[in-house]
Amino acid sequence: MPNIKLFKDIRKEDIPLVGGKGANLGELASIGLPVPDGFVITARAYDRFITEAGIKDKIQKLLSGLDVEDTERLNKIAGEIRELILDSSMPAGLIAEIEKQYSKMNDFVAVRSSATAEDLPDASFAGQQDTFLNIKGNDQVLDAVKRCFASLFTPRAIYYREKNKFAHDNVYLAVVVQKMVNADKAGVIFSVNPVTNNREEIIIEGAYGLGESVVSGELTPHSYIIHKESHELKEKNIGKLDWGYFRGESGKTEKRDIEHGHIEILSEKEAKALTKFTKDIEKHYGIPMDIEWAIEAGKVYILQARPVTTIK
Repeated sequence: MPNIKLFKDIRKEDIPLVGGKGANLGELASIGLPVPDGFVITARAYDRFITEAGIKDKIQKLLSGLDVEDTERLNKIAGEIRELILDSSMPAGLIAEIEKQYSKMNDFVAVRSSATAEDLPDASFAGQQDTFLNIKGNDQVLDAVKRCFASLFTPRAIYYREKNKFAHDNVYLAVVVQKMVNADKAGVIFSVNPVTNNREEIIIEGAYGLGESVVSGELTPHSYIIHKESHELKEKNIGKLDWGYFRGESGKTEKRDIEHGHIEILSEKEAKALTKFTKDIEKHYGIPMDIEWAIEAGKVYILQARPVTTIK
């Protein structure tokens, strides 16, 4: 089993190896969608790391018999497990493989956790593990990978697995390393209206800068309701966007004031492109999808897609 897989070699059936996020990115790339290039450090690599570091059994021992309703104890154990991971050394061979693959990109990347029990039609693990944006250089990439591994054991993630009867030792973590889109604007799309359950409507939400401001719910995005078949714009809400997250001169993500936040984010051409991609993705998967998108210098990118879990 490989430690690293390229997007082009990944399909949606590969969740046990590359996690939900990784599997969906490979699948999207395979049908010709504009997915930024990247690779996945597999769940096998994570297992190798915790095994060779001698902490696999220690992690299970700490979790054994844990009462997740005891918040103080849960927080303490979660912190101890994360420290175990962060203080452990990765195998030299794995480090060399990651550095070799990253050297082919040698650019800013997003480093995203991809758990083997996430983005499933019947479970919502999304957002429970960490993502790191605007990462550059071997040291930063390796540090972000290890922090993603550790984020498998946040109190929230442990609690959710316990309550939904996912055995901790059956959930592994892969890590997506993907070229970072220096977005002028970004956001999310639902291929079905999640408020009304109307399957004939597409909802596009977005803001200026990186999409984290929308995904995190920190601001009220511009929103568009579009009829799926006719592509007719049924409704739009364009409020003033006062700020956004952008890549700063140092490369770090920074919060920046916006002067043109009253101008709607999407042109008609961009809205049509996003609508077409959304329909293609939903048709391919055969179920309603939650999609993340970004636009840089006029080029539209699809960053992620996962099943919508709130539709009945």
